[in-house]
Amino acid sequence: MNANLYETDRAAWLAQQAELIKSGQLALVDQTHLLEELEAEMGNYRHQIRSRLRILLAHLLKWKYQPEQRSSSWRGTIRNQRQSIEDILEDNPSLRQTMAEAIKKAYAPAVRLAADETGIKETDFPTSCEWSEKEILDEDFWPD
Repeated sequence: MNANLYETDRAAWLAQQAELIKSGQLALVDQTHLLEELEAEMGNYRHQIRSRLRILLAHLLKWKYQPEQRSSSWRGTIRNQRQSIEDILEDNPSLRQTMAEAIKKAYAPAVRLAADETGIKETDFPTSCEWSEKEILDEDFWPD
């Protein structure tokens, strides 16, 4: 085994680890780095959801609080982020139980983003998210 493969070519290292597991050579598996990779992957899914929620919530805020500026671009962004979140949740249903916390964490940055993009003061937006998870992800929900 090339001990430096993890540092020099992560894809080759992953393929190597998969082959070791498939062939039953578990004693040769780089357990320390494999565990790090698995934990990082779990974090990546949560990060993707929060990142997409931040953009989605910012656009929903813009949609509601700056109706005269509504555009097909905003509508497209809202639809795209909703679908991307649903895709992640479909592939990883256990993450649904983390959505309430993800919405809470994404809301303040979403407000800052909406304020930056609209010129509306952050203090003019609600201090906490006014929509339910169901509304946020509902393709037919458009706040007025």
